[in-house]
Amino acid sequence: MDFTHAAAGCPPRTVGLPRPSGRNCIVAAPQEGALSRPRRRNGTETREFAVQHLHRRAAFAFGVALATASAALAQPLTGAPAQPDLRFSTPLPPGVAAPPTLETRFGTLQFLDGVPDAASTQKLFDNLDFQRAVQAYLLAIPAVSQVADRNAIRGLGPTNRVVPVFADLVDSRTVGLTFNDNTVYTWTWLDLHDGPLVIEVPPEVLGTVNDIWFRWVVDVGITGPDRGHGGKYLLLPPDHAGPVPHGYHVVHSPTFNLWIPWRIFLQEGSPEPGVERTKKLLRIYPLADAGRRPPELTFVNLSGKPFNIVNPADFSFWELLNQVVQEEPTASLDQIRLGFYQSIGIEKGKPFAPDARMKQILTEAAAVGDATARAIAYHTREPEAYYYPGSAWQKPFIGGYRFQTQPGVLNLSAYSFYYFLATGVTPAMEEKMVGRGSQYAWAARDAKGEPLDGGKSYRLHLPPKIPVRDFWSVILYSNQTRSMLQTDQRFPGLGSQSKGLEVNPDGSVDVYFGPTAPEGRQANWVQTVPGQGWNTILRLYGPLEPWFDQSWRPGEIEPLS
Repeated sequence: MDFTHAAAGCPPRTVGLPRPSGRNCIVAAPQEGALSRPRRRNGTETREFAVQHLHRRAAFAFGVALATASAALAQPLTGAPAQPDLRFSTPLPPGVAAPPTLETRFGTLQFLDGVPDAASTQKLFDNLDFQRAVQAYLLAIPAVSQVADRNAIRGLGPTNRVVPVFADLVDSRTVGLTFNDNTVYTWTWLDLHDGPLVIEVPPEVLGTVNDIWFRWVVDVGITGPDRGHGGKYLLLPPDHAGPVPHGYHVVHSPTFNLWIPWRIFLQEGSPEPGVERTKKLLRIYPLADAGRRPPELTFVNLSGKPFNIVNPADFSFWELLNQVVQEEPTASLDQIRLGFYQSIGIEKGKPFAPDARMKQILTEAAAVGDATARAIAYHTREPEAYYYPGSAWQKPFIGGYRFQTQPGVLNLSAYSFYYFLATGVTPAMEEKMVGRGSQYAWAARDAKGEPLDGGKSYRLHLPPKIPVRDFWSVILYSNQTRSMLQTDQRFPGLGSQSKGLEVNPDGSVDVYFGPTAPEGRQANWVQTVPGQGWNTILRLYGPLEPWFDQSWRPGEIEPLS
């Protein structure tokens, strides 16, 4: 700085720059004693002035150096935010301000005073879209499972008039989530867009009504309001505002699409009586046509036919989800789930048309979502999933049929676990109904905690007095499709209804699993396939009190040497 020529009203001059000037800047002329060349006088004066001149030159040089250093220190350091000394400022604790650089699992992010640069912004949006898509996948598994089933059934006949029935039971050719081969399955899909429908349910069935989002609406049959005697159910669409006539079990549906499955028990080992009863007594017709001759239904026997109703895990998953979103009212689902779907381009009334970037993200997210569901299912982290301490037997319903840790709190992993593995949701499959309904125990690991291996042999011991009023069964499923394990056996399971089942003298039963039957145990053997993993479900129909109070429990699946 020029310390010698500054005057009142004139800012100091920075070295190397022109001296400022203006109305309030008056530059004073050098005064006596200022830094100037010494005048020539007599010898003594000249020497004194020379010494003074040298001292002043040194002081001037020191001032310039000090000013230069101060100016340099005032500049912000590269990579660190400036900390100006302002009149109004608040010290920030750690974690509030963004750092200049952030290392993440998806790359390095760069920030300029808290704002991500262009490259980092793209990484963040790619990550955000991917995260939302994976979560959307896990939340949408139930709906996509439903619409995949519905679309397959629509291909068999006219809407509201086609009824698939497994007249000769389900076998392993059917690729569908955890079917059983102990009861006759039949179901129908109903569309209420054209108004209320009436369904006359035959007697002696065990059934339910689920909406398109795979939520329980009401039971029909043995656990429903008709108590197994059969009855007329009036199904009202979401927007119904008309009068409701008497004489029906009235069902207010939250969605236009409804799935109504039921199971029919065998009579003396035969499915035929129940099938004929269903064909004779089942009726479906519009409420407006009540009292008239109902339309003929198309019954399609699917037994023994290759048939797939398991949903995909590729880009087509999202196309199926979009079908549901477009067909159903937004009021039928919560805004959080609809918000996830909207964030990836699926919103009611708008076209689903992702660009190339988003399509790639959605395709990968579907694959990762499926892989995540498999991790949740086969390596659960839920301690309350198990029936017994140290056991491999798990509850399909963790937190009840609503999958809640407490009222109003959804257990997301339990939700994904169930709908990845199974189909159909009703309180009758998990609540305590002694002598009615059904109970399930699922296992994918042996007594040592190892995954069940199709190349190894195992034994399951069921203690005496298996607590059922109706029957029990054990069925094997593929880890890939969660459908019946495909082997040389048509039915990959056995149970109390199996012909020739050997019961031990004390009433207990031993069931054997493996690629080959143990000698003398063929009647109690279920085949497995080397190189393929498997899981199993123990079913109890009409479960009794010892199941619920756990005074009876199944053995673990023991590996055989």
